[in-house]
Amino acid sequence: MSGDTAYPMDRIEISGVSATGYHGVFAHEKRDGQLFVVDVALTLDLRPAGCSDALSDTVNYAELAADVMRRIEGEPFDLIERLAEVIAADALARPLVQVVEVAVHKPQAPVGVPFGDVVVRVTRHRPVPVVIALGANLGDPLQTLTDVVAELPGIPGLAVTAVSPVVQSDPVGGPAQPAYLNAVLLGTWDGTAAALLRALHGVESAHHRTREIRWGARTLDLDLIQFGTPGSVAEVLSSDPALLLPHPRARERAFVLMPWAVIDPTATLRLGPGFSDPVANVGELAAGLSDPTRAGVRPGPAWPVEGAPTW
Repeated sequence: MSGDTAYPMDRIEISGVSATGYHGVFAHEKRDGQLFVVDVALTLDLRPAGCSDALSDTVNYAELAADVMRRIEGEPFDLIERLAEVIAADALARPLVQVVEVAVHKPQAPVGVPFGDVVVRVTRHRPVPVVIALGANLGDPLQTLTDVVAELPGIPGLAVTAVSPVVQSDPVGGPAQPAYLNAVLLGTWDGTAAALLRALHGVESAHHRTREIRWGARTLDLDLIQFGTPGSVAEVLSSDPALLLPHPRARERAFVLMPWAVIDPTATLRLGPGFSDPVANVGELAAGLSDPTRAGVRPGPAWPVEGAPTW
């Protein structure tokens, strides 16, 4: 992950799980079989298990090894890349696992020249909950936001789980400009926070976003508000000017807090970039804003798509 994580990332490693499998592109490989060796490393928080001494607070590595063995001996695949992928998916199905690294060794591969080993290594992350704020006040803002909500699931690694109603908000800071339309999108991301921010900036550029005037009018604004649930292993906090997490002004922005609370009343936001900073309920933060600030946010137009949420 990019940035700092809330907890140390502990590991469980199992190496050298070996069995005869029937994976390969050649007929004799599927007929005769050969030796496969698999190494698996899991990244997770092991402090609860260290305190409780309870197996339920960790991963049963005997069961994990048995799953790997079943995959080696089970359904034959043409590629060991596929074998590595399904072993990684099995590991990530365990709720405590945040990252899995799998190495599949094929020491008897029909390479045709003297060699020591063939190894395929893959690393897979559990998708992390993310919060993205959308805003626009130039051109046709509603159409822009509608298009962007449709485009974002096309970013590899990003899955959209909920979209708030549209709200209209008065500009905050900057020069005189039109009112904004805003919304909040919840999703999951398989990758680093920095990579997601780059992808969002790419979408902004595709919609002709410019940054000539601070807090000036814009065709599209996509802000990464939060990366990972506060207090979770996956939470990323950063004071790097290029990647500020959580968004430093989110706690003051009614046009972020109010629609966010509509689609997730239990949502929380850390109030600073440090792990010692408190965490607050998003709805309570919105309710605590001054009356003029909250009054600057009002119901916006309905999404022009079937089944869209309403205020």
